[in-house]
Amino acid sequence: MKVIFGIDVSKSTSTVCELINDSKSITTITNDRPGFLELLNDLKAFTQHPQIIFEATGVYSRRLQTFLDDYGYEYVVLNPLKAKKEMDLGLRHNKTDRTDAYHLALIQRLYHHPVSQLQAEQYHQLNALSRFYDQLTSDIVMAKNRLHKVLQFTFPELEQLFNTAKGFNYWSIVKMYPHCEIVNDLTELEIYTKLIKLPGFQVKKANKFTLKLIALSQKTYPVAPCKSVESDKVRYYTQRLIDLNKRRQNLVNQMVRLAKSLPNRDLEILESIPGIAQTTAVRILGELGDLRRFSNPNKINAFIGINPGRYQSGEMDASLSITKHGNTVARKILYRAIGQIDQAAKTQHCYIADYYENKKLSSQTKGFKKIAIASIHKLIRTMYALISNDQLYDYDVAKHNQKRLLS
Repeated sequence: MKVIFGIDVSKSTSTVCELINDSKSITTITNDRPGFLELLNDLKAFTQHPQIIFEATGVYSRRLQTFLDDYGYEYVVLNPLKAKKEMDLGLRHNKTDRTDAYHLALIQRLYHHPVSQLQAEQYHQLNALSRFYDQLTSDIVMAKNRLHKVLQFTFPELEQLFNTAKGFNYWSIVKMYPHCEIVNDLTELEIYTKLIKLPGFQVKKANKFTLKLIALSQKTYPVAPCKSVESDKVRYYTQRLIDLNKRRQNLVNQMVRLAKSLPNRDLEILESIPGIAQTTAVRILGELGDLRRFSNPNKINAFIGINPGRYQSGEMDASLSITKHGNTVARKILYRAIGQIDQAAKTQHCYIADYYENKKLSSQTKGFKKIAIASIHKLIRTMYALISNDQLYDYDVAKHNQKRLLS
């Protein structure tokens, strides 16, 4: 007797279809302790653990997932897009919670999806921290844009003070001098005395920036007066940027501690790839999780949505661009990682960078996005092989393996 529980998870309730051979029974439970205990009683009615299948619906399905983990039940978590495709193949005409729960049970009976592999709790925490990091990054971008706008009223030339990426020191200076008139009212020595206290500012650098700051303030023609709400807003946004950046760095430190507490050396392995810095490494672990749970690298490609789509109709059979059905954040991190690897190749050899540069040289177009995607494929295969075999990256070994595959 084959028993399958298809569960359609919603915000506050879940519809459960109990499929036993050809007979079905459909009930609704609440997504809380009483509801889950009701589900547990139904599951315990069978001597062997039933097959359980449901869609990944973000925070809502995580509660059900945690409950099943706590009571030792295996389950299948299906990607919503994949679930929709398989259910539509069965010519589903109506879409309700009851029919979805029933069709989930049916497709499990038809396709026999393997149970989802459990990951260490650290991976779930890493994922939550990675998403928080992403939110803080968005907040930083928003605060930067707002700071830029309000500075146009008080001290627009101040943005020319730093030629490189602006960070803590720039924000600290803007907070001290939100309006050009504040600089004009101070002596060179008074400005220098404040700047010399900033991290990384030695005598020569402090003198240079003091003179530059004075020159920029004398050049500025402000819109708003010194004691205006615009000056207050400048101070507010600079302090917010300092706080957000500090909080984001604290998240990275938390993620590093978590990654180092794993019963493996995945963090060390990822960091051994030239161009993969610690922040990128922990975020890859947070978004991709334990790579060992994937049966092959192509599964990871599908997980992040860089597997190619396909269109087939009659005699026409064409490959489309990547599906983009998957983990968008992971896709973005890996895309940026290719650029970092290419930059690091100036001092550290990496065959992924070799591949990327060779493809760019042979490309007939100016756009390198497709080449970057192909390079991500290479990176994923590299990470998967290294972690599966518990090996650190070695350029000579990677180059030899690449030649062996091409021969």
